[in-house]
Amino acid sequence: MYHSKITGLGYYVPDNVVTNDDLSKIIDTNDEWIQERTGIQERRHIIRGEDTTTSMGVKAAKIAIERSGVVPEDIDFVIFATLSPDYYFPGPGVLVQRDLGLRTVGALDVRNQCSGFVYAISVADQYIKTGMYKNILVIGSEVHSTGLDMTTRGRGVSVIFGDGAGAAVLSREEDLSKGILSTHLHSEGIHAEELALTAPGMGARWVTDIIADNNPDDESYFPYMNGQFVFKNAVVRFAEVINEGLEANNLQVSDIDMLIPHQANLRISQFIQKKFGLEDNQVFNNIQKYGNTTAASIPIALTEAWEQGKIKSGDTVVLAAFGSGFTWASAIIKW
Repeated sequence: MYHSKITGLGYYVPDNVVTNDDLSKIIDTNDEWIQERTGIQERRHIIRGEDTTTSMGVKAAKIAIERSGVVPEDIDFVIFATLSPDYYFPGPGVLVQRDLGLRTVGALDVRNQCSGFVYAISVADQYIKTGMYKNILVIGSEVHSTGLDMTTRGRGVSVIFGDGAGAAVLSREEDLSKGILSTHLHSEGIHAEELALTAPGMGARWVTDIIADNNPDDESYFPYMNGQFVFKNAVVRFAEVINEGLEANNLQVSDIDMLIPHQANLRISQFIQKKFGLEDNQVFNNIQKYGNTTAASIPIALTEAWEQGKIKSGDTVVLAAFGSGFTWASAIIKW
């Protein structure tokens, strides 16, 4: 039995910065309204033709691989977490395998939205623990901007989300006191439609239906979110899954050196920080700059925290996420 250890991290965000004031020119909103409710000041949007979910994932992956000390030929498996694949099928995992010039290794796509990266980390961890693989590339990447309702009608969702990618290389670690100590995954599908995009979908409205109706009022192909309901569930599940991870490893809240929460809403992160009595230097937030990048948010934040020296060898790092599905997850890592 082995542990898996994060040996390389990288992230990429588009150069195109979209501020709250920029949005106010096309949507009936303003900087104060957005910051008060979400904490977001700006986000990144791709420029069509320059970036895609896959291309951003590849750019983040190249950085992570270089920092890991392995070469592309050493990657045994690819796991790609996203809700915004380039194509309906195939998924982006195989596109990464192609674009990075990897061997004909397996590629798995994970569709768990905001908790997708932690789910993907958990899957990679199990493969490495059992000895099946030695080095696994895990990516979280999202393009939201091209699929949002950028009108006043959609402002409750559209002001929140941004584009970007983060990646990690997980490698075999024989020292069982280091690496990923445990992961904890949950779902509650009864609330699936409270945060969802239902079309196009084989079981609901497919492309042919949308085209046939040609209904300008059809909102089924834009994301829907019951914001207050999501918030109320998120703060409960965040706390539960963090505690679950601590208890599984006989740790106390005081043992947390760094909490990296999914960057859904700064108010959620602040609520959790206050609930656990954590200091500002124990929680890392960057939603102010990037908005909610869904599966990419944790790897982007984790990479930035590490780059800024906020995560050091021997630290206990907690990853926690909650989102559409509903799904939620945590990972406890000894750096």
